[in-house]
Amino acid sequence: MLSIDSYRDVFTSYLQEKIQTKKPESLYGPITYILKLGGKRLRPVLTLMTAEIFGVNHKEALNAALAVEVFHNFSLVHDDIMDDAPLRRGEETVHEKWNLNTGILSGDAMLIQAYQLFESYENDTFRGLAQIFSKTALEVCEGQQYDVDFEVRNDVTEAEYLKMIEYKTAVLVGAAMKMGALVADASEADTEKIYDFGRLLGIAFQLQDDYLDAFGDPETFGKQVGGDIIENKKTFLYLKAIENGSTDDREKLVAMFANKNEVSNTTKIIFAKEVFDRSGASELTKDAIKNYTEQALEVLDSISVSDDKKQVLKDFGESLMFRTI
Repeated sequence: MLSIDSYRDVFTSYLQEKIQTKKPESLYGPITYILKLGGKRLRPVLTLMTAEIFGVNHKEALNAALAVEVFHNFSLVHDDIMDDAPLRRGEETVHEKWNLNTGILSGDAMLIQAYQLFESYENDTFRGLAQIFSKTALEVCEGQQYDVDFEVRNDVTEAEYLKMIEYKTAVLVGAAMKMGALVADASEADTEKIYDFGRLLGIAFQLQDDYLDAFGDPETFGKQVGGDIIENKKTFLYLKAIENGSTDDREKLVAMFANKNEVSNTTKIIFAKEVFDRSGASELTKDAIKNYTEQALEVLDSISVSDDKKQVLKDFGESLMFRTI
């Protein structure tokens, strides 16, 4: 097996080869732009790794990996429009660089391109890939709607929030790994287990993303730090602060997240982060990240592959707990 960096390099080279701007440039230019901005390439790397873990050359999974990455970036283009986000990976978002209509239409084209990439696979594999992809795409939409709904609710529970991030983020990580297993024709049992491993890892990944949104370094995080606070998102940090904070802190935080206090975004971010620390929400979020990572590793132990291959995925999972981007 290759190193994680090597899988990323292989995938990036393939992406650059396959994704070219064609006419009309106003449609395909934004697609090339968002796909070549970089990013962690977490999901396609997992697809390639999983295929090889189950015994086939990672090159056989390149189109499935590219489909995952194209879909992921499609969802980011539309999420950024819904959040009115100015930055993505440290650069202008598509709708800011071009315009709203271009962002919508180019995103739609990306979704179609993702499906087209499955056409290179034989019937049974194609059917399996299309099924998990369609299921996951719909769940991602459901997760995004929950996320939007939660912005105007003051009664979001921890269970609801965890379901939202599972659908919005984690199921795509699980699907990326399941696609690698499907390409490799792994057993049904192992295919489902690797999906669960990825799903649990995806929850840990999103909790880490929530933490970094508040406490990350803007130079390395690549997005606007404090964006979730500005958008009144009821993240795990917020819910734990409401659960464990002082009465005064809770009341002020709820008022700010309901936009009842006329304060600047800077003041809002500073106060929210102080409450996250004072209430213990910051540490509780770190504990949850560790817990979901450990659950993922328990599932990994039951999969029918060699210990050295399990170790590759174990190292990858543990590295996500300590990431800064």
